[in-house]
Amino acid sequence: MNRFAELLDRLIFTPSRNGKIRLLTSYFSSVPDPERGWAVAAITRDLEIRSVKMAAIRQIIASRTDEVLFDLSRDYVGDTAEAAALIWPAKHGANRQPTLSEVIETLNAASRAEAPAIVEGWFDALDASGRWALIKLISGGLRIGVASRLVKVALSEFGQVEPQEIEELWHGLTPPYEELFAWLEGRGEKPVNAMKAPFRPVMLSHPVEEADKPKIDLASMAKEWKWDGIRVQLVREGDEARLYSRTGDDISGAFPDVIEGFPVDAALDGELLVYDPEVTDRFAVRPFNDLQQRLNRKTVTAKMLMSHPAFVRAYDILWAEGEDLRTLGLDDRRAQLETVIGDGLPRVDLSERIEADDWEALQEMRSSPPIDAIEGVMLKAKGAPYVPGRPKGPWWKWKKEPYLVDAVLMYAQRGHGKRSSFYSDYTFGCWRDGELVPVGKAYHGFTDQELKKIDKFVRDNTIERFGPVRSVKATREHGLVFEVAFEGLNRSPRHKSGLAMRFPRINRLRWDKPAAEADEVATLEAMLPA
Repeated sequence: MNRFAELLDRLIFTPSRNGKIRLLTSYFSSVPDPERGWAVAAITRDLEIRSVKMAAIRQIIASRTDEVLFDLSRDYVGDTAEAAALIWPAKHGANRQPTLSEVIETLNAASRAEAPAIVEGWFDALDASGRWALIKLISGGLRIGVASRLVKVALSEFGQVEPQEIEELWHGLTPPYEELFAWLEGRGEKPVNAMKAPFRPVMLSHPVEEADKPKIDLASMAKEWKWDGIRVQLVREGDEARLYSRTGDDISGAFPDVIEGFPVDAALDGELLVYDPEVTDRFAVRPFNDLQQRLNRKTVTAKMLMSHPAFVRAYDILWAEGEDLRTLGLDDRRAQLETVIGDGLPRVDLSERIEADDWEALQEMRSSPPIDAIEGVMLKAKGAPYVPGRPKGPWWKWKKEPYLVDAVLMYAQRGHGKRSSFYSDYTFGCWRDGELVPVGKAYHGFTDQELKKIDKFVRDNTIERFGPVRSVKATREHGLVFEVAFEGLNRSPRHKSGLAMRFPRINRLRWDKPAAEADEVATLEAMLPA
């Protein structure tokens, strides 16, 4: 278990993507089955331990520590697992450290009544890092800056195979992946994916920069709107249908209406959107905020299915009736897509193509789309095959310029991982009737050097503390102004300002700007979609 904990610790403090891949491949090379397979399942969050939950962990901690002291420690550290791991008063004796495999197999075989005593014994045997890893494993909270896709890339490098091969097998595999490792090490045959309706790795685009424009032949590019939803892959094969996110997560359970409304054998690439059921126009797209109400749910209520119906706006087809279409050019795939969709399916329609002869015309369309649910334009080479990953040249995205607003820092919260010693999560506000009203929260967009300066400002100007959160002095005469960039804005009754920003981030620090000159909430309200 401590070996696994060491891996997690090093992954957290390794900022580079290639560095993380090297750590993972080294671990796969030096750790035997099934230990390494369980590690993969834990990091990709394909693992669930049912016999013990966080409530039981808190009861175990309370049995050995003063609850008030623990609450104070947790508030200071900002993370329950880290505080518990550090404060635990271990009873050392003849305690053998468990392996990761032993932890998973024992807890999955134990009852809820038996599990707490088992975990308590392991807490005594492990060091602080091991206890932290154990708690994170149990709670499913392994947020260590490693996406599932990165683990699959590391597996492909370990076995010297293409990442696409791992992606296409993934949903047919089960932890601890011993068959997969046997193939990657040349000890066995490639696993056969017997699962119907598998995920196929997606093709990604590059943002258009000024320097790219002379290299792009607009006449050879198909143009489409870039819709403000989430990228999905909708697949049906016989009686099996699935909806996947762009990273290959199966989100079918949250969108049964989409699954039921797709009756053909095909794999479509498109945008998941929500439409207004009260508008007579077919699939009148609603703002991203409405789609967000349905995301990250395992199931969905009948009421939500009626009030927030979902559909897929398809712009590509990868497979149909047993035939892989990805080697065809885009225009040939488009013809196949039009045939499959026909006059329209119950929960699928076709993304329309648009026309623009030059960059000026395209800029006008990009800046003033017909509805607010469009966030820019897409350019796709008409003859290009569908290539997984992000090849530069075939696909481009040209999004609208972000909205910008000047806001004042109001609250700061400790970060996580390598930022746990800094106040790095910021709530900011704009003026309304002479008072600051919170309008958003951001935790990225600044450099490490800027973080240190903001952290010092927070510590020097704290007026109240609320556990890991500090309230910062923010008046018209004194305050730190952020220029905040965001992609969109919607009304939200859950927020005091009545507004919710989409993808807010710190665009730059305005040390030069007086807090009194920050924007009013009315400025934001004027940006709301009509």
